[in-house]
Amino acid sequence: MPIKVNMFSSASKVKGQGVGSAYEELIRLLKTHFPKEIDLSINRYTQADISHYHTIDPQFFVSTFTKKRGVKVGYVHFLPETIEGSLKIPQPFRWLFYKYIIAFYKRMDQIVVVNPTFIDQLVKYGIKREIITYIPNFVRKDEFYQYDAEQRRQVREQLGVQDRFTILGIGQVQERKGVKDFIKLAQQHPEMYFIWAGGFSFGRLTDGYADLKKVVDNPPANLKFTGIVDRNKLVEYYNAADLFLLPSYNELFPMSVLEAFSCGTPVMLRDLDLYHSIIKGYYIAADNYAEMDQKLSALVKNPAQLRDYQQRADQASAEYSEDHLAEIWLNYYSSLLK
Repeated sequence: MPIKVNMFSSASKVKGQGVGSAYEELIRLLKTHFPKEIDLSINRYTQADISHYHTIDPQFFVSTFTKKRGVKVGYVHFLPETIEGSLKIPQPFRWLFYKYIIAFYKRMDQIVVVNPTFIDQLVKYGIKREIITYIPNFVRKDEFYQYDAEQRRQVREQLGVQDRFTILGIGQVQERKGVKDFIKLAQQHPEMYFIWAGGFSFGRLTDGYADLKKVVDNPPANLKFTGIVDRNKLVEYYNAADLFLLPSYNELFPMSVLEAFSCGTPVMLRDLDLYHSIIKGYYIAADNYAEMDQKLSALVKNPAQLRDYQQRADQASAEYSEDHLAEIWLNYYSSLLK
């Protein structure tokens, strides 16, 4: 008998956020690899062996009180501290929202985290360590892949990159993503070309919206803000770039980093502790703006180092392959019913 898994999610309603990308990847993986082993349904309140919650909508919270849900699995993509710098929520609503997040997680029988560093933080919130499992994100290789030389030349011409050293950032335009440092780097390096693919997914609720909107509407000549890009077009941007840079101050396990790895694009990141347990050694680490600036200048003069990090991107991509994660998910779901 197949395992009946009901997915609960509204992640696809908001474009340009990693939660939606991770959710869509998992749905596709399960349908592709396990059409007979898993009977999958989405946002249905019928009897299930496992109910897997990807977002914390109030109607989903209410559904956790019915016995039809089977084993309730919560997919933790964020914690209260990771929302700081993303959304501008006034008090007392922020405090209430943060309490609700944890209350939702506490309704779960099992928790899945995409980064092992979040296990200790969840335990501090009163969630039992033994119900938490780490399963990383992944991306599909047939969607995010490395172009050949001619394809790359064409896409660079199409995007207006031409011969300039090009730095790509991807994600929502918000304070937490370190967009202001990205802007400063563009101002500091007029000889390079900078592209930020992403927009204001939550509009005026975005933290720092007013200041960032001014720059987005009137950027330096060598900086382009694309707005929200359809996910199936992102592969073009990764392949056009010489370097992927994500200067975020807080993350879980960014889909954009895995996508860059999958396209063979060298990666530079603000060196957050949470990266160390999952991708350390695969990226160029910079502690702050000054280090990003210094390392960026050095990279342009050192193509051998860029090639080295291209190879490391390939190695990281192999570690987080779809086939490997498919088996992990099937084993995980199966273990919940024993």
